[in-house]
Amino acid sequence: MIPYVRREKIMDELENKQIMYIEDFLKIFDGVSESTIRRDLKTLEDENYIVLLRGGAVKLKLDAYEIPVGTKKLLYKEDKEKIAKYAASLIEDEEVIYIDSGTTCSAMVKYIKAKGIRVVTSNIQVLNEINGNGIESCIIVGGEVNKSLDSISGPLTDAALKSMNFDRAFLGTSGFGLEVGINTPDFREASKKTIANTNSRQCYVLADSSKFNKSTLCKAFELKDCTLITNKPIPSLEGVIEHFIAD
Repeated sequence: MIPYVRREKIMDELENKQIMYIEDFLKIFDGVSESTIRRDLKTLEDENYIVLLRGGAVKLKLDAYEIPVGTKKLLYKEDKEKIAKYAASLIEDEEVIYIDSGTTCSAMVKYIKAKGIRVVTSNIQVLNEINGNGIESCIIVGGEVNKSLDSISGPLTDAALKSMNFDRAFLGTSGFGLEVGINTPDFREASKKTIANTNSRQCYVLADSSKFNKSTLCKAFELKDCTLITNKPIPSLEGVIEHFIAD
């Protein structure tokens, strides 16, 4: 197994279990030495993705800030692609849409089939995904660039978004739930999501099921105030809020 794939698997396991030990990884990676696992973990720590704890414990570095976009790309890729493809299928010809920051949101661009679409975005990655599809024009809102998230936010961004109306908004989130709402660790990201939701005829939040009931600092709005698109049924949400399952 090549190092990149092995580290991707490590990130997936940590996302599910939060804290693991060297011994746990040795059971998962049959035939891989302890020294190799330690090198992988040290690389991930150097890249600011994980924290190595005393006693050989390892955890994702999630508590203090939003997960860097490079890490997000490694997590739940198949689920995110399904969600992105489903979200893109909802767009109709000649609509004005807002695409938020986040890897799932940027992934939906390549699946857009509708024609004459006008895109407004604060997601730098969107520019890399536009490739001769039905997008007629793309507006990147101004503001402060967060390099770790490939996102633009702040007062200038908020001012621009407040002056616009959208047929549909597609938003990312760090966590969602009936109590925790749609949330993010960053006040600027939360403000941006709140404005986009308010100014959109229809607002969708794209989130894989691993984010269910995860709570971070800032609640942007309540879960009932949007339509959730996720990858598998969540029993406690059935009949309570509007949501779609991407398959």
